[in-house]
Amino acid sequence: MSTIEQRIADNVARVRQGIADAAARSGRRADEVALIAVSKYVGAAEIDALLAAGCRDFGENRPQDLWRKAEEFHGRPIRWHMIGHLQRNKVRRTLPLVTLLHAGDSWRLLEAASQHLQQSGQVLEVLIEVNVSGDAAKTGLGPEEVEPLLPRIADLPQLRVRGLMAMARWGGTLDDARGDFVRLRELRDRLAASCPPQVALRELSMGMSGDFEVAIEEGATLVRVGSALFEGVDR
Repeated sequence: MSTIEQRIADNVARVRQGIADAAARSGRRADEVALIAVSKYVGAAEIDALLAAGCRDFGENRPQDLWRKAEEFHGRPIRWHMIGHLQRNKVRRTLPLVTLLHAGDSWRLLEAASQHLQQSGQVLEVLIEVNVSGDAAKTGLGPEEVEPLLPRIADLPQLRVRGLMAMARWGGTLDDARGDFVRLRELRDRLAASCPPQVALRELSMGMSGDFEVAIEEGATLVRVGSALFEGVDR
């Protein structure tokens, strides 16, 4: 095993232990939380090492990077997640590669995605991105916009809404992050009982390297972890 492989294997083990510990603290099982390895800043050697360490779900922020890596790793056991903002002019090339679109951040994007997917008959699972912190620089729907949008999304035949996604506020403390995660969970809990067909708010995608344990304590089912997986790796 190379040095990179060993360090990444150790990091993955450490993150998975953190997931298990946080899940236990909240009365849940570790297998109720999926690790999305954010590979946006790394190359083939690091992705190979993550695969060797058992990672299968990989998140990319930029469509162009996802296209390139999906081609490079074609045939490998990877489920790609689009976790960053997706422009409508990149829908056609991106969506056929994606297992889950985390950043369903506007009606216009979701409508364009469904219209494109009708051509191929593909059905895509998506999460609705919510700007729970109110940061002006962030994409996502305001919390008050989600409920009236759900019936419209249910009428988009190629999409299956599976939950909500959010990021904690920039530059905040762990307590600030916890508050943001609580707001997302409470929004999900309030909306889940009255969801229309094709909408099921089971998933909560929240938490990154610095706050994923707090996110799990507050209900995250998907955590998007990048830098913590690459500690000690020269890139």
